[in-house]
Amino acid sequence: MRWTFGVEPLSESLEVASLIRTVSGLVLSLEAPHPALERLSADLRRAEQELRDLVPGDPAPRIGHKAASDARVYLDHSRDIGAYNACFPTYRIAVNGDRASGTVAFPIVYEGPPGLVHGGFLAVFFDSIVQHHNCDVGLTGKTTSVAVTYRRPTPLLAELQFEVDRSVAERRILSTARLLAGGAVLCEAEVRAVVGDRTSLPEVSPRRART
Repeated sequence: MRWTFGVEPLSESLEVASLIRTVSGLVLSLEAPHPALERLSADLRRAEQELRDLVPGDPAPRIGHKAASDARVYLDHSRDIGAYNACFPTYRIAVNGDRASGTVAFPIVYEGPPGLVHGGFLAVFFDSIVQHHNCDVGLTGKTTSVAVTYRRPTPLLAELQFEVDRSVAERRILSTARLLAGGAVLCEAEVRAVVGDRTSLPEVSPRRART
């Protein structure tokens, strides 16, 4: 049984996240000022003001004791976070029991050293795919540690492959993951999590009806 916790994102937010990620990369690649940047900033300021008036006043997530309060909706973070949040990487994954594999390409917004992925984003990536794997299998919980070993520099804008293997013992999950380019290991991660109990999860408030 797939593990979920939270509300599905709005369909419009999927397009916005993709555009933000792409446009940010284009802005970072500009050689000189351009009027398009001024127009973009003006549009974003207008959108900021309009959206600020629409969201709840309390920025805390509407879960547990806050489920009925004037807080914000909590979106499902079990998998594919990058689809609605441009700060997270996107990837393709196939789960087959305790093994998973897939592909990923990191855009310019994740650059650290010239032409290479920032190591911190690689840690986020590994935690994301491991929890995606765990949630699809239906046995997951909070991450307790992420240890990344960097073997080779990870290039931007290249299709890379990844593999994940997991094991469970005494309510502890151990996942080992590798990121590869053409068979060469770029970096590896060991991710540990504690098995959670679905029945102990706090209440998550659904989206409120539009008025």
